[in-house]
Order: sequence, then C-alpha cells, then structure tokens
Amino acid sequence: MALKVIGAGFGRTGTLSLKAALEQLGYPCYHMVECFPQGPAHWKLWERAATGAADWEALFEGFTATVDFPACTSYAALANYYPDAKVVLTLRDPQKWFTSVQNTIFDRQWIEFLPGTEAGAFMKATINDYFEGRMHDHDHLVRRFNEHIAQVRETIAPERLLVFEVTEGWEPLCEFLELPAPDGPFPHVNDTEAVNKLISAIMADGFQAVLGYQG
Repeated sequence: MALKVIGAGFGRTGTLSLKAALEQLGYPCYHMVECFPQGPAHWKLWERAATGAADWEALFEGFTATVDFPACTSYAALANYYPDAKVVLTLRDPQKWFTSVQNTIFDRQWIEFLPGTEAGAFMKATINDYFEGRMHDHDHLVRRFNEHIAQVRETIAPERLLVFEVTEGWEPLCEFLELPAPDGPFPHVNDTEAVNKLISAIMADGFQAVLGYQG
C-alpha cells in the first residue's frame, strides 16, 4: 500500500480536519494521533528516517495518506519515494499558527518535559531540529513557517501540489484529487482541548500509561 497523498503543512494548520476529509474520501490517513499510540519501536523508525535510513513502508503500513507532524518535515523525501503521490500544503495565518502552537504542541512545559522521556529523541529528530530547537522564539518560528511554505513550493512540481486552507472546503481538494465532492460540510475539527488534555495526562502519568502501547 503506497502513499497517495502527502501532507506538507505543519501541525496546527487544519491537519486534523484535512485528515478527516481525506478519510471521508477513502484515504486512511496517518497523523500524530496514529503515531504516538504505536510506541517507542515505531518512534525509532522515525529516528532512523531522520538519519537517512527510512523504512517508509513500515512507517505507513495500512495508510494511503499522511498529514501533520512528524511526516510533514519529511515531505521532500516522501515525495521522492512516492513519485505518484500528490502533495497538499495546508496554510494558516502565521501569527495565528504561532499562537496556536505555543498554546498546545510547543507549550513550554511540554517541550521541557520531552527530552527526558522515551519520545524525546523522536520528537527532537522530527520536529524540534526542524526549528533548530527554538520552539518559543516568535520571529524564528514565523520565519521557519514561511520558509517551509516557500521550500515546498520550490520543491514540488506545481501540477503535483495543492496549496490549501481548510476553510476553502471540498471543491479545491476534490478537484485536485479528481474525486467527486461528498455531500455535507467539510470537516472542521478543533482539537485544542483534546490535545492539551492528552499532553497534561502524559506529563502526569507517562506515555505508556496514557497511550497503552505494549513494551
């Protein structure tokens, strides 16, 4: 099973809504919410991928699409490995994105908690290093956000790339994927509360107790 859709947009740019939309269109979609519960053996595959020794087929077994971290920072390698896959770059206002990540996935307590955990090396390799470890530096993060968008546009052929805001709804996405638009509204998933609840639980009780993975 090969990836057919590669999400190049950072987390907190509507990626969970896009995941829901892609699944409605028939693409089982990998996201951090699939990654975390698979546990340390799976995370090690991401650490190896960051060194250039990727086993993409093992990482994405059972999936035909991926969005969000950790995969979005490997979009170029994935696009090269899956040459027939299409790439979707989700956008959001950079200032709103910065505020969102500071209040959730880049929260200071969470970022300081991670290095001493079994997920520390994986998170560093796939996310923190991409931002040079400057997870709370406003100007740096906004610059990296904009640089990433520019790099995706330069790297991916225009006919293979959809630059997309989830507020645009079904039409551009379905036209790009050459699929009919479903009946009903485009999914809108506001996961801030759920993300923060999960982060708080992990900091209190640990990854394994919260996520329930084996070993």
